[in-house]
Amino acid sequence: MSFASEPGRDDGNLPPVNIVVPDDARELDRDVLAYHREQRARRRRQRALRFFRPFRVRDGGQAAIIPLIAACLAISLVGGALLSVLTMSPALAPTVSGRRSATPSAAPPATLKTLPAGDIQLDGRTAPVRSLVSSVIALIPAGCGCDAQLSRLFRQAVAAHVRRVYFAGTGRVAAELTGYARKDGNGEAVAAVDKGNVLGAAYHPGTQLTVLLVYKDATARVYRSLSGSFQLTPAMGELTQAGAASGPADSPAS
Repeated sequence: MSFASEPGRDDGNLPPVNIVVPDDARELDRDVLAYHREQRARRRRQRALRFFRPFRVRDGGQAAIIPLIAACLAISLVGGALLSVLTMSPALAPTVSGRRSATPSAAPPATLKTLPAGDIQLDGRTAPVRSLVSSVIALIPAGCGCDAQLSRLFRQAVAAHVRRVYFAGTGRVAAELTGYARKDGNGEAVAAVDKGNVLGAAYHPGTQLTVLLVYKDATARVYRSLSGSFQLTPAMGELTQAGAASGPADSPAS
């Protein structure tokens, strides 16, 4: 201030300014907060102007609408996918059952083959293999430990009214066939000693029980790897018919 000038004015002839300097700087906190709010509001307005600027420009509006359409399409696809998942029918959803079915499992699919030519020993007498029609033949390998399967097989054959059940084998197991027939075949199964290995060479039983369901035309369904709960009764009920009518026959090597 110039003492030569009028009171309240400086040398620049500016109007007087009333400046109050607070004794404590904390009194300015309210003004600082108001200043920051104003800056944030100004930045929001600037961002909004930048976002809508392409739509306000004469040549930029057409180019800017393509990303908008793409965004709307993406939102629609995501919404449709979520809606299809939420409205899925319970019948279509996969189910997991912790309980094992009590129904005995059916035997696996079997091939149809014609019995090989040759002879077999039935209780000391010789008979053609192809004469064992409408019957069940169990090919027992040595040391198979299949008493439970043989017993189950015989019971199912009785239930299906099968005329004859044969327990067949060759080599070392031939001496055990009578015991199998008496113990697992209720004394009614017939021991069939395959001295010439006619059935063994044709069907290769290996180390597991192999079952032949023989139809009246000397064709047989071959069942291997039977589970402990196999069920052959329905198939045994058809042994009085021709097997060729149910599928193509394949003659094994004789």
